[in-house]
Amino acid sequence: MKSNNSVYTYILLIVGVIIFINLLGDRFFLRLDFTADKRYTLSEATKNILGNLKEPVTVTAYISEELPQQFSQLRRDFKEELIEYSNRSKGKVMFEFVNPNKDDATEQKTMQEGISPVLINVREKDQVKQQKAYMGAVVHYGDKKEVIPYIQAGSAMEYSLSTSIKKMTVQNKPKVGILQGHGETSPNSLIQVMQSLSVLYDATPVNLDVISVNLSDFKTLVIINPHDTFPPADLAKLDEFLAGGKNICIAMNRVNGDLQKSTGSEVRTGLEKWLEGKGVRVNPNFIIDQNCGSVMVNQQQGAMTFQSSLRFPYLPLITKFAPHPVTKGLSSVMLQFASSIDFTSPGMDVSFTPLATTSEKSGTENPPLTFNINRNWQQQDFPRSGLTVCALVSGKLSGSMTSRMIIISDGDFPANGEGQQARQLPPDNLNLLVNSIDWLSDDTGLIDLRTKEVTSRPIDQMDDGKKAMYKYLNFLLPIFLIIGIGIGRFQSRRNLRMRRMNENYI
Repeated sequence: MKSNNSVYTYILLIVGVIIFINLLGDRFFLRLDFTADKRYTLSEATKNILGNLKEPVTVTAYISEELPQQFSQLRRDFKEELIEYSNRSKGKVMFEFVNPNKDDATEQKTMQEGISPVLINVREKDQVKQQKAYMGAVVHYGDKKEVIPYIQAGSAMEYSLSTSIKKMTVQNKPKVGILQGHGETSPNSLIQVMQSLSVLYDATPVNLDVISVNLSDFKTLVIINPHDTFPPADLAKLDEFLAGGKNICIAMNRVNGDLQKSTGSEVRTGLEKWLEGKGVRVNPNFIIDQNCGSVMVNQQQGAMTFQSSLRFPYLPLITKFAPHPVTKGLSSVMLQFASSIDFTSPGMDVSFTPLATTSEKSGTENPPLTFNINRNWQQQDFPRSGLTVCALVSGKLSGSMTSRMIIISDGDFPANGEGQQARQLPPDNLNLLVNSIDWLSDDTGLIDLRTKEVTSRPIDQMDDGKKAMYKYLNFLLPIFLIIGIGIGRFQSRRNLRMRRMNENYI
């Protein structure tokens, strides 16, 4: 009887502890983040934004209910994220959840707010059906409004929320100049770049020939893919800009590849000579890399013509990045006809930092050359490794004040194109350029949020030794665990039998 009372007391104690913990959990929110990149922990940038709020922020989440598991998890994660925002802002961030599928009026209001439905696949009774769902939010600050049309899982939630709040609360956006007048890529061909920059900056086309332009108004100048020659007067204005402690971001081509004609040639604009005076040489060569993209080619087989994909080493896929705010969190950037960058060390007051490099199996070829799409590439064609394709140079580049430049040896990688030729950029192509401009122009720290989430960790980009280790670990670990448990159970039973054979065993 005494034993039964002890069991009942023990059970009641456990139930009481569970109820107490649930009451605490309902009153105080706590979440432990064990992810490698801390994607569920608010960044310092977000904390600073929330700490500087002058007015309340209202977030209305339009997320459908009764969604499949993977999407209902998004609803819970977003709610937990908003709770953290509310706690960190001391109640200035308020939120509510609305089910757009509740009735026709609510759905109509959701669409009027700027949130469109998406089609998701739902499996029911071994059949896949498409279901209409809403997963967006509207952020209000005073009389301003920002729409998040689609909420993404992971740390992308924080980036969307924080940039929306920042965009509404910023008073005077820093000006970023997109240089024009030397055959540079037009802002109309940089659709995604301009959209990303518009969150925090006033990105404006700048022509150095216009007398009324005051370069001192800009924090950073951006030069993307110039084709025409820079006159000495324009290069002198760039020197004057750097002398004022300002910064420049350059994405340029030193070579041109024409796949239609299968030829490669050198590009000269005068900018390369100017950069050499700063200690940076963008070499007139074509980087080739075993880790590369592909091109579609027509192949003939009998009377039939078909398209096939062939790896093309002149399109290096960059996966080696320095642990720097510009490149931290990037997974892969696809370049086309890039060149190697060297540091010529003009003096002790200038430093050079490689930010992105080629793989261990790469090389260079000098123009003029003819591309052979069907070339049978061999290991000896890639004798070099770690060639720099993106670099930071900082110091007294012109005058006595410290300034910084980021140079990327491909001018085509951030361009969408125009009209029918427009294309969607790979995510990290956009991130590399916008991160570079962010780091040169902004000190809020939002740069860390854009690439905080690891988007992919492809196994085919691991070295052979690491792939073999994971392969055998995945195969052998369960076997060893089962054997270990079996040995443990065997030893435990053996010890029990030995104790029972002891005459003092009770």
